[in-house]
Amino acid sequence: MRHAAADTFAMVVFCFITGMMIEVFVSGMTLQQSLASRTLSIPVNIAIAWPYGVFRDWMIRQGTRLSPQGWMKFASDMLAYVLFQSPVYAAILWVVGADADQIMTAVASNAVVSGILGGVYGQFLEACRRMFKVPGYYQQA
Repeated sequence: MRHAAADTFAMVVFCFITGMMIEVFVSGMTLQQSLASRTLSIPVNIAIAWPYGVFRDWMIRQGTRLSPQGWMKFASDMLAYVLFQSPVYAAILWVVGADADQIMTAVASNAVVSGILGGVYGQFLEACRRMFKVPGYYQQA
């Protein structure tokens, strides 16, 4: 239960902040469109947070099999983020009325910066798991 709560908290907070920044400052969406998108994304993020956390953990395990080095964990975080989040994000933008160019720009921008976002989100997620005392995380410093 703590695992799901930590994953949900992390995804809702992280995606609200980063999504709004990308939508407004990169994609050219209005603040009103972005707020609508971010509001719609909250229940979606609640629904997908735990499955994403499970998928991310699986991706990291697969990456670790290839290489135990830190860059592989970062690459696995990035790939997990892009593969899982991009289709969900595109659907949210479509529902709130973003046009095709805005959707393509936002999703492509998100994919490009996922090298940063995926890795940063992975660190944020692990910090949330420690904060929520998820077994396997809270013992780590």
